[in-house]
Amino acid sequence: MEFEFDVVVVGSGAAGMTAALTAAYRGLSVTLIEKSRLFGGSTARSGGGIWIPNNPVLQAAGVPDSPELARTYLKAVVGGRVPEAKQRAFLDNGPAMFEYLGARSRHWDFVYDRGYSDYHPEYPGGLAQGRSIEPRPIDGRLLGGDLHKINQPTMSAPKGIAITVSDFHDLNMIARTWAGKKTAMKVGAQTALNILKGAKPLSLGKALAARLWLSLRDAGVPVWLNTPLTELITEGDTVVGVRAEHEGRPVVIKARRGVVLAAGGFEHNLEMRKQYIDGPQSTEWTVGALENVGEGIVAGQKAGGAVDLMDDAWWGPSVRNPEGPPFFCLAERSQPGAIIVNKAGERFVNESAPYVNVVHKMYEVHAQGKGSIPAYFIFDQTFRDRYLFLGNFPKRPIPQKYYDAGIIKTADTLAELAGRVGIPADKLAETVNRFNGFARKGRDEDFLRGDSAYDRYYGDPTVKPNPTLAPLERGPFYAVEMVPGDLGTKGGLVTDEFARVLDDQGTVIEGLYAAGNNSAAVMGNDYAGAGATIGPAMVFGYIAANHMADQEQ
Repeated sequence: MEFEFDVVVVGSGAAGMTAALTAAYRGLSVTLIEKSRLFGGSTARSGGGIWIPNNPVLQAAGVPDSPELARTYLKAVVGGRVPEAKQRAFLDNGPAMFEYLGARSRHWDFVYDRGYSDYHPEYPGGLAQGRSIEPRPIDGRLLGGDLHKINQPTMSAPKGIAITVSDFHDLNMIARTWAGKKTAMKVGAQTALNILKGAKPLSLGKALAARLWLSLRDAGVPVWLNTPLTELITEGDTVVGVRAEHEGRPVVIKARRGVVLAAGGFEHNLEMRKQYIDGPQSTEWTVGALENVGEGIVAGQKAGGAVDLMDDAWWGPSVRNPEGPPFFCLAERSQPGAIIVNKAGERFVNESAPYVNVVHKMYEVHAQGKGSIPAYFIFDQTFRDRYLFLGNFPKRPIPQKYYDAGIIKTADTLAELAGRVGIPADKLAETVNRFNGFARKGRDEDFLRGDSAYDRYYGDPTVKPNPTLAPLERGPFYAVEMVPGDLGTKGGLVTDEFARVLDDQGTVIEGLYAAGNNSAAVMGNDYAGAGATIGPAMVFGYIAANHMADQEQ
């Protein structure tokens, strides 16, 4: 069977849905194809944060941002790794994208995550109060029969509960602050109300995916699930459509204006991981969508597209789960009373640093032969009594499955713990003693933990003078294997400021666009702030659609 549209979009994450929605609003005929039987991709599995400087939500909240500040900061984060034209395209089009879609979609509703610092607020142009926003929770009943089609997060929530990014921040201090307790009561009351009303609340990434899906539905955009891409169709050097399988039957979909590849990265393709990324690799360490095996990138390469940043990912220290996706450690590393050590029993990183940077250091140290994959997250009973860990509330037992799998070991003394993990006991004792001295003084002289506003965001405000530092003193002690997990891979097709795919010579491949993790990240090897994956994905999807709409036919 053969079909024809102005635009064909491949992938239903934030990048793909934004591209399709923009194309529809610009008056183009568009279809979106999705490999999975579910929509939302890694976006639906994520925290749903969006990092776009100067967007209308930030402006309404009075955030002291400006185009110049944003340019200065992004350049400081990215350096020369990404062309300035592409950086400018992201920053210049971000607010316009938000305003354009917000004026047309009745489902466009977002809130500011006040206080969630940029990941490098100490850089020129960085903001300690942050630039991140998130979708407001939405009632899944609005999706009707499509509710069961949304991709699921890595951790399931109890019936009726919807936790926002700000809620998550406060709940981590449920045993320590009144804000934590008040948030727990607020979430509990809202959950009871949701159950009473029969509401099916969606938050975080599911809320974003749902809002985009509902917008597509209102705009009349056809979305074909269970439709994997098989190859791009070219005429000469121009991409003119795709071949795919819809419900198991081959289809040809021609594209008069162009094809947007937004089908995610290659995090679940072990062969590609080993080909491009040095060091230990596993598809069991990623929380990216299971369908992300890189076929969009490979299809673009076959059409002549160049690739970049293929050796990098949106990394994060993670704990393996014997029965499912790993646990991405976000807040735990900033909470006082825990450290990360290598096989030699040495600290090697600021544990509270942005997650991408921590894993970069894990690979760097491992390449030096110092055994940091896995690393070990060491904490004491005081830490366990005070803070959430692996989604378990303070003082609650950690599920036995982690002990049975050897992922977590515990002992009454540090020396005994070192023996069980295979770390030199004398070195671990020396490391902990040195760290404890820093903690008592409130200053980490080795790695400056707690100096950055980002470090302190998930710290314990009741611990003075440094909310990220407390000594490890009270047994039993715990050692948790920590692996280099990721949210998805960073590498992909090289694109220009119009999201057009380029070949090895920098020449545009006509008719082919890429956004999201199908394209090499505008963030380069770093990470500007929470939502710096999804924000650019949406913006470059918007840019691609506008570029196609602006072309004379």
